[in-house]
Amino acid sequence: MKSTGDNFKITAREKQVLSLVAREFNTTEISAMLSISARTVETHRKNILRKTNSRSLVGLTKQAIRLGLLEDFVFKPQN
Repeated sequence: MKSTGDNFKITAREKQVLSLVAREFNTTEISAMLSISARTVETHRKNILRKTNSRSLVGLTKQAIRLGLLEDFVFKPQN
């Protein structure tokens, strides 16, 4: 695990899950993408919330931005 500078540690897998959560993928989609169970995705999400002291998807997205996990993300509004 690496320290992120915000006094919490997040694993590489948790970063993957966080990046996908911030991109609005649901648990089922994330589990298929990463070849892990939905329950494992939920466990990662719960651990990330705890480690980052976040309370919501907005908080997780803010952490993803802080960690540079969304640098390649381009928002394309739907009409």
